[in-house]
Amino acid sequence: MIYLDNAATTWPKPQQVVDAIEEALVHKGGNAGRGGHGAAMQMARLIHQTREDLCSLFGTDDPTRVIFTQNATHALNQALFGLLQRGDHVITSSIEHNAVARPLWALKQRGVEVSEVPGLPGKEFDLEAYDKAFRPNTKLVVTLHASNVTGTLLPVREIGQIAHEHGAYYLLDAAQTAGVFPIDLRRLAVDLLAFPGHKGLLGPQGTGGLIIKPEIQLEPLIYGGTGSLSEEDRQPDFLPDALESGTLNGAGIAGLGAGVRYILSEGVDKIRVREQSLCRKLWNGLREIPGVQLYGNDMVERRSPIVAFNIGELDSVEASYMLEEKAGIIARAGLHCAAHAHRMLGTVKQGVVRFSPSHFTSEEEIERALKAVKKVAEESINFLI
Repeated sequence: MIYLDNAATTWPKPQQVVDAIEEALVHKGGNAGRGGHGAAMQMARLIHQTREDLCSLFGTDDPTRVIFTQNATHALNQALFGLLQRGDHVITSSIEHNAVARPLWALKQRGVEVSEVPGLPGKEFDLEAYDKAFRPNTKLVVTLHASNVTGTLLPVREIGQIAHEHGAYYLLDAAQTAGVFPIDLRRLAVDLLAFPGHKGLLGPQGTGGLIIKPEIQLEPLIYGGTGSLSEEDRQPDFLPDALESGTLNGAGIAGLGAGVRYILSEGVDKIRVREQSLCRKLWNGLREIPGVQLYGNDMVERRSPIVAFNIGELDSVEASYMLEEKAGIIARAGLHCAAHAHRMLGTVKQGVVRFSPSHFTSEEEIERALKAVKKVAEESINFLI
């Protein structure tokens, strides 16, 4: 198997992640915040350490404002439903993942006004149109950091600065960039950062989080036991308890922490450069294959490590199936839960095949993937003839 679907979930994980999960499950029992005994305290310390590790990675210094969630989608929902109310206005982009598009659609039904900044291939986010989209009631701007379809990076520094000039908050979806690109909340005008644990951060599935800057208060998405103020019916109003009802995924968070520490030791830049060099090799090889259509600009070093393509008129799902059957190539195909981006690209019917290597991917695996695409392309052309 040649695994090229790391934009969906990274694999393999560093051995340190596996070891940390096993250590938590086998040697660290207890439920953090539920009891003062040694087992509960062990797990609480482990979870707090991961909060501190995430602060180190993302350039913030208050671990209590690192909220653990099931995934980035959960984090985005907590931010959107916790902040927006009827009559508020929110601005977003035209290439959002359904993790943003669907909550915004639901909020629109509840009286929240939504504006989508138009985009075209090559100009996915029009800053001039964005600046003109603000209204007196604009409360929030929410965008992804990089497209999960093409890897295109949005100008998040400028987006955040303009949002703040208009008195609005900025929520950034770092699903494709956390752990791969440097994100320093001390330097970016980002007020809320949503991230998954199982992608670039190299942790297990079922982990993620939301980092909230001090001036922001959110209504909880879920209410319940927090291990604090247990004598009261009302939800605690302090973080992280206010937004972390129920038992946390202690073993998963242990693995996430190990993944973050691995990234900190290796260096984000080293990981990104390696992955982008593999994408350059993919891009250069794919564009030489007759019938292959590539999507996104050719400056792969300025994109997240994703290469999207199609083979002639072949349906992307069928192409992906053929690559797996013939050569064991694991890729993502279809609409990638991002129909807005596909409408802009004109690929709603066909979808795209997406290759996304990790820094564990070898150059030999890239060569084998390119040979497999060439073979599928030749067979599809011969079939049409």
